[in-house]
Amino acid sequence: MNIETLIAGFQPISLAEMDAVRLMQRTDTKYLFSRTLLAQVIEGIAGEYRVLEVNGVRCNRYRTLYLDTSERSFYIQHQNGKRNRSKVRFRKYVDSDLCFLEVKRKTNKDETIKQRIVVDDFREELSEEQQEFVLNHAGVEDHLLPRLWNTFKRITFVNNERQERLTMDYDLEFSFGDQRLELHDVVIAELKQERMDRLSPFAEAAKKMKIRPTRLSKYCIGSAMLNKHLKANNFKPKIRTIKKLSNDLVA
Repeated sequence: MNIETLIAGFQPISLAEMDAVRLMQRTDTKYLFSRTLLAQVIEGIAGEYRVLEVNGVRCNRYRTLYLDTSERSFYIQHQNGKRNRSKVRFRKYVDSDLCFLEVKRKTNKDETIKQRIVVDDFREELSEEQQEFVLNHAGVEDHLLPRLWNTFKRITFVNNERQERLTMDYDLEFSFGDQRLELHDVVIAELKQERMDRLSPFAEAAKKMKIRPTRLSKYCIGSAMLNKHLKANNFKPKIRTIKKLSNDLVA
């Protein structure tokens, strides 16, 4: 059964309706599992969530360009386990043709804070206004460089009762220059809540299926797998797990 068929029975929610649960300041919990389990996971949460629908499309396409300093400061912060850290990216919501410059910060209280501004499209050189935005929200004056492209498809679920969103990303691809990595056999789910709540329908379904929470950064995993020279000690267990799940791994 294809993914569109699996989610066809969920009630839809529009972008405008979803503004009520934007959760720009939140707690995130990520999960990594095999795409072969996706049907079972979705069946396990049926009736508990609505699904975002944009122009009749429920499996929405995303394209991201991550930026970092010449020393890869954002990557190193994560690799070294720094509690207060940032990421800067352009993200395009392909099906709605919206593009944002985003700063995503993780605090020492394990809280995620996201700030963003609308932009026309991706840029390899930030404008003065964009540089000021990054300085104000990430505290970074350094010149930022394009470091990694990422594309994926996403299903966004919104809880019927709680302030909670759930995303499931699949068909992940990473690239930069002539390097390319495809991870079509893995799914990255992210539970976004005002406060950590393990009674979430998805968290309970994942627990029953022995899918455990994990810490995972697409930017860091993609960078480490494409650039063998980067220090990646903290990411090696995740990379091993991904390789076990990825029967069609191409790099």
